[in-house]
Amino acid sequence: MCTGDASIPSNTKTSYLWDRTLDLSELKKSEMLEFEYARAALRNGLKLEKELGVNPYKFGMVGSTDSHTGLAAVEEDNFFGKTSSAEPSAGRAEHPFIKNPAHPGVVVMGWETSASGYAGVWATENTREALWDAMQRKETYATTGPRMIVRFFASWDFVATDANTRSPAVVGYQKGVPMGGDLQQAPAGKSPTFLVAALKDPIGANLDRVQIIKGWLDGKGETHEKIYDVAWSGDRKPDSKTGKLPAVGNTVDVPNATWTNTIGTPELIKVWKDPDFDAAQSAFYYVRVLEIPTPRWTAYDAKYFGIKMPPEVTMTVQERAYTSPIWYTPAK
Repeated sequence: MCTGDASIPSNTKTSYLWDRTLDLSELKKSEMLEFEYARAALRNGLKLEKELGVNPYKFGMVGSTDSHTGLAAVEEDNFFGKTSSAEPSAGRAEHPFIKNPAHPGVVVMGWETSASGYAGVWATENTREALWDAMQRKETYATTGPRMIVRFFASWDFVATDANTRSPAVVGYQKGVPMGGDLQQAPAGKSPTFLVAALKDPIGANLDRVQIIKGWLDGKGETHEKIYDVAWSGDRKPDSKTGKLPAVGNTVDVPNATWTNTIGTPELIKVWKDPDFDAAQSAFYYVRVLEIPTPRWTAYDAKYFGIKMPPEVTMTVQERAYTSPIWYTPAK
């Protein structure tokens, strides 16, 4: 499922989000959107749990290629397309990927397809049984292609110094629960604390920031969401009026399809406490890790084939990772 980012960076296009049926047989209506994105499903799960006593949308996150060529298609500089018709060629970006004669003015272009992704699984050992056990407990995360390492734990007792470690999992398991886990009724006067750690792909881009996305159910049965910037590179400061963190910058040389790791940071680790916690409200939390901007596969195609892309084609991307949520449930 698409996570339905509410804060897609300005260097990406909303046309990545195919707001229509896959074969274009029916055009998208706004009321359909909440049923197509993971974050909306997580919010609806809280609402259904209130009504039914069980949350049917308590799922974890994984990434995959959705490739129909038999080839891995995760790397921007080696993207072999989603189908055989979209394999590398000078014209594939401008070739319609999906169209339907019933709606001739609506089309999904080749450049709107994306190279992705990987599933990260925190298993106790590299065996089939351990991998299945880890997936069952939802101790998993997704990336859009890079091999980032991400840890995420929740507790009532993390302190700031717990981030001063080279092995965050040790204190994470000792004091809390991992991604995919649950926190129950809050102890009196306490708010949940979260330990998040992210490490860059060894041969990839530096990290821009770590965010925690929270969704919750209020006393009136309505759901809400909020994105918190938790840790970031450099000496940036959130805007005093909007609270938004400035962009990390952009080192991408589009004509040459290269970038430099002169901005960002190799790793980020932080203990964060929810400043808006209400012990009576059900909630979920998951982590999103953003890299600095890098060339998109369209930039690599343009350089390799010596072509000029149309102005609407997105040439850079901020790769990212998403963890499975951790849920908080108040006493019945």
